[in-house]
Amino acid sequence: MICQVLIIICLVCFADGWMTPIIRHPNGFLGGQSRVLLRSQLSTTATDNKVEVNGGQEKFKFESNVSRVMDIIINSLYSNKDVFLRELISNAADACDKRRFMMLKDKKYNGDLKIQVYPNRERNSLVIEDRGIGMNKLDLIQNLGRIAESGTKKFNEVHNEENDKEALSLIGQFGVGFYSGFLVAKKIVVTTKSNNEEQLRWEASADSLGEYTISPDDSEPIEGSGTRIELFLKDENDQYLDDIALKALIEKYSEFTPFPIELQRNVSRPESVPDTSAVPGPDGTIPMKTVMKRVYEWIVVNEKKPLWLRQAKNCSEEEYDDFYKQTFKAFDKPLAHSHFAVEGNVDFKALLYLPSELPYELTRDMFSSSARSMRLYVKRVFINDKFEDLIPRWLLFLRGVVDSEDLPLNVGREILQQSRALRIIRQRLVKKSIDMIAGVAMRNETEYDKFWKNFGKYIRVGVIEDEKFRDDLVPLCRFYSSNSEDTLTSLTDYVKRMKADQKYIFYIVGETRAQAAMSPALEAIRQKGYEVLYISDPLDEMTLANIEKFSEKQIMDVGKEFKEDLSEKEKKEKKNQNEDLEGLRNWVKEVLGNKITRVEASTRLFDSPAMIVQSEYGVSPNMQKYLKSQSVVEKDQTGQFSDVFNQAVLELNPSHPIIQGLKRMYEEDPKAPEACERVNILFNTAALAAGYVLDNAADYSQMIVRMMTKLAQ
Repeated sequence: MICQVLIIICLVCFADGWMTPIIRHPNGFLGGQSRVLLRSQLSTTATDNKVEVNGGQEKFKFESNVSRVMDIIINSLYSNKDVFLRELISNAADACDKRRFMMLKDKKYNGDLKIQVYPNRERNSLVIEDRGIGMNKLDLIQNLGRIAESGTKKFNEVHNEENDKEALSLIGQFGVGFYSGFLVAKKIVVTTKSNNEEQLRWEASADSLGEYTISPDDSEPIEGSGTRIELFLKDENDQYLDDIALKALIEKYSEFTPFPIELQRNVSRPESVPDTSAVPGPDGTIPMKTVMKRVYEWIVVNEKKPLWLRQAKNCSEEEYDDFYKQTFKAFDKPLAHSHFAVEGNVDFKALLYLPSELPYELTRDMFSSSARSMRLYVKRVFINDKFEDLIPRWLLFLRGVVDSEDLPLNVGREILQQSRALRIIRQRLVKKSIDMIAGVAMRNETEYDKFWKNFGKYIRVGVIEDEKFRDDLVPLCRFYSSNSEDTLTSLTDYVKRMKADQKYIFYIVGETRAQAAMSPALEAIRQKGYEVLYISDPLDEMTLANIEKFSEKQIMDVGKEFKEDLSEKEKKEKKNQNEDLEGLRNWVKEVLGNKITRVEASTRLFDSPAMIVQSEYGVSPNMQKYLKSQSVVEKDQTGQFSDVFNQAVLELNPSHPIIQGLKRMYEEDPKAPEACERVNILFNTAALAAGYVLDNAADYSQMIVRMMTKLAQ
C-alpha cells in the first residue's frame, strides 16, 4: 500500500515524449565499454521482466504495481477524456524537438519534422504519428514499461547541464501522459524506429494492463526515425473518428505547437469523368460531366503563430487585433492590450486584452464561470481557461494568454495548485491589468467612460474585495457629482476642486441621482459651495465605505451622523438648542417609539423642518432596500442585521415654523391625537425625502387628507 501511495505521489503533471536515454559521465557522454556495460545492465532489467517468448515476440511485465497505477490514470486522473489527444500530441512534439536538437548539434537539421493525425474508420482506430527521435527496444521498456519514468525529464536534465536550456522547449516531465490514451482506447499499438535501429512494435490492452509485448514490426516502414501510435477505440468513443471533431480538439489544445500538425480529412471534391449516358459528339468525343468524389487530403491545423512569444516591439496593432479576434472568437476591437514577459523566480510570458464590449456571458451573470477567458499554456500547450486562481473574479472580463515554463499543475494538468509561483504570476497579472486600464483613463477619457459603463462594477468589486490592490484601483473609480451631473469624475479630480476650507469628501445616497440631489442633508453643504458625489448604486456605496480615505481626506456620507467641524460658538449654540428642545425631543421619541433611536437639534438644516439620518454605523435606505431584495435580512428584521436597521436619527430644524408650531402643540397638550398625528406626518415626510419606503403608505395618505381637509374648512 505504501508503495502505491509513493507511486501516486510521484505522478506530477506533464505529458512525456519519446527519447533515447543519454547518460552523462563527469568527463562527457558515456561511450565504448561504459555504454556497453550500461546497455548490459538495462538488458538484465528487461530480462528480469520478461515472462514469455513466442517465436520472435517477447512478453514483458510492467514494473511495480503498474496495473493499479494504470487503473488510477485511466479512471481517476483525467476528468475530461478529450485531453488524451493533447497529451499524445505533446509527446510527439517533444519527440520532434529532441530530434531537432540532436540534428542541430550534428549540423544535419533538414526541417522535415511534423506530426500527423488520421482516423481509420475501417479499423475503428486513430493514429498519431511523428517524425521525431523514435525509440529502440530499451527505450520502449524504460519509457513505456515504467509509469512516471520520464525520458523527457532525463533529456532536459542532461542538456540543462550543458547550458542548452534555450535550445529546448520540452513539455513532458513525469511520464504519465501516454497512458491517457487508454481513456478512449481498448488497445494501443506503438510502432517506432530510432535512427539506424530496427522498427519495433509495442502493444498493450486495457483489459490486461499488467503486461505488454514488444516485437519486430513489418508494417509500413517509418522513414528515418519516428513513432506511430494507433489507438483502437472503444465502441463509445467513435466521435474521435470525425475529422471535424479532431480539428476542433487540436485547435483547442495544440494550436501553438511548434511543429506542423497535419490532419487527414475525407472531403468531397468535384471531378470530371466521361458521361457514358450522353451521345458522343460528331467527332466521336465523349462528353464529360462533373461528379463529387470523396478523397483524402491533408491540412495543417496549427498555422496560427503564438504572438506572445515575440517581442512587443516586433508586433503591429493589426496583428494584436487579429490575434484577439481569432483566439477569443471576439467581434469587438480591444480597447487596450498589455504584452510582457517576466523572468526571475518564475518565468512566464503574457498577452492581456481589455475588451471594448461586455462579453455576452457576463450580461446574464456578472461572475459567470463560462466567461473566463484567461488561457493558460505550458510551453505553448493549452491547459485550461477556467482556472479561478489565475486572476481574481473582479478581472473576469479580461481576455488573455499566460504561458509559463514551470506552473504547478496536478498530474492531469486540470488543477492549478497553490504555490509561491502562482502567487507571483497572479500578482503580476493583476498589476499589469491595472496599469493597462489606467493607461486607457490617461489616454482618452471618452473611451474610459465607455469602459466604466461596461466594466466599472468589476473595478468597484475589486476595491471592496482586494485590499492589496485597493489603493491602485481607487483612482480608477468614477462617480457623478454636483459639479456636473452628466459627467463622471474621479476622486483625484474631486480633490483638486475642493474648497480651501473643505476637510471632507462628501457623498449622498439616493435611489436616483435626482433624489440624492434633493436630499435635505445637503442644505448646509450646498450653502458652503462644497461639491458632493451622488450615489445611487449600492455597489458605489459599498465602494466608498471601503475606501474611507483618499489623499488624506476622510470620505463622509452626508446622510449619516458625523462629527461636524463646528466652531466653539456653533457648538455652544447647538448645545443650547438641544437643551431648549429637550422636552419636544423626548416627546417626539415617545410618539415614534422604535422607529428612531433618538431626536436631535440640527445645524445642517435651513429650508426643511426635519430630516432622517443614519448613525455612524447604520445602513442607508438605499442599501436597506438592496439587502432586502437580496434576502440578506430576515423579513421580520430579527436576524443579524436588525440592529443595523434600527439606527435612524431624526434631526429637527429649531428655526422652522413647522417645528415651532409642533413645539406649541406639545406644550398645550402632548397627548392630543392631532399633535401625535403631526409628529407622524413629520416623520413620514422626512423618511420619504431620505429615500425610505413607508411601512404603511395608506395610513400616511389618510393623515395628509385629514390635515388638508381641516385646512380647507
